[in-house]
Amino acid sequence: MTDFKERVAALRAHHEELLTRKNEALEWGNGIYTKYKYPILTADHTPLEWRYDFSEQDNPFLMQRIMMNATLNSGAIKWNGKYLLVVRVEGADRKSFFAVAESPNGIDNFRFWEEPITMPDDVIPATNVYDMRITAHEDGWIYGVFCAERHDDNQPGNLSAATATAGIARTKDLKTWERLPDLKTPSQQRNVVLHPEFVDGKYALYTRPQDGFIDTGSGGGIGWALVDDITNAEVKEEKIINARHYHTITEVKNGEGPHPIKTPKGWLHLAHGVRATADGLRYVLYMYMTALDDPTRVIAQPGGFFLVPEGAEYLGDVMNVAFANGWIADEDGKVFIYYASADTRMHVATSTIDKLVDYCMNTPEDGFYTASSVETIKKLVAKNRQQK
Repeated sequence: MTDFKERVAALRAHHEELLTRKNEALEWGNGIYTKYKYPILTADHTPLEWRYDFSEQDNPFLMQRIMMNATLNSGAIKWNGKYLLVVRVEGADRKSFFAVAESPNGIDNFRFWEEPITMPDDVIPATNVYDMRITAHEDGWIYGVFCAERHDDNQPGNLSAATATAGIARTKDLKTWERLPDLKTPSQQRNVVLHPEFVDGKYALYTRPQDGFIDTGSGGGIGWALVDDITNAEVKEEKIINARHYHTITEVKNGEGPHPIKTPKGWLHLAHGVRATADGLRYVLYMYMTALDDPTRVIAQPGGFFLVPEGAEYLGDVMNVAFANGWIADEDGKVFIYYASADTRMHVATSTIDKLVDYCMNTPEDGFYTASSVETIKKLVAKNRQQK
């Protein structure tokens, strides 16, 4: 065996050890969900064949020819008994692409499919695509809605100026995708999610209207829009169903995560909220519920955050960020929440439908004032005194 073959064998063994590492539930938490010791996907989990040229003649030093930077912001779906993530993979060239990784149990042993997804372009090709939400719609298609980013040609001298639209694609097997025209909307849209059911015979979208690529501007929060034809989707009317508020976790902006989960007591929503700090923007996850007979009517919203970066999750390409656009509810009521930390790696937290509904329905709402927060705590203290 040549030295080259030995190095290849060692590399493959090291990679396999990472892919098959058993994840461990963390013992102490908040009782709402369980986090796990290891990230479920990192740049190192990507297939070696995507990164190395295994020809000894062409790559005698066994260098990475294509480097990967991050795995983040994954859509999720249960498919043929497996837990599938449609992952945003970012290369060293800053370009993101989509790739499917699957696991037998949803917690560890994630493996990428052999090749990344080939996503067809819209009429105007996008420079970058990312953050796909997956919806198995009642019309029989699986839809992926994602951000399509292009340079803002109205500012030719500004290489950071960009525009965002919602790209839409659909598939039957998660391998071959049909690209539909980008969503037509008066505002920029980086954060659009397709509701899994028809509403009034129409496709329903959760939106996040923004005046610019970064700045929310007059955009008031999570929006709602109905479209007649998903193959030529256009937002004509849009209303805010979950608003931003001053001095809260949603002060700067907020957006729907994955599509909501239907429960007997209402639709469970997972969203992200953003506020400004002296150290930059802080992204956290929060939850709310809407009525079954009217998905636009909020019936419960716990105050504050639901999940935040902790420990090593805080560190990465973009510090202080937790972001989720995928979760899976199993038939037995277990829920797998897939979230990224610091725009760098993917994690899982597990809970149940019953726990999440209880959390939403019985956690105090934000009173928007310090005095309200103090009174809420005092009420709980008084109640606990009576238990002694």
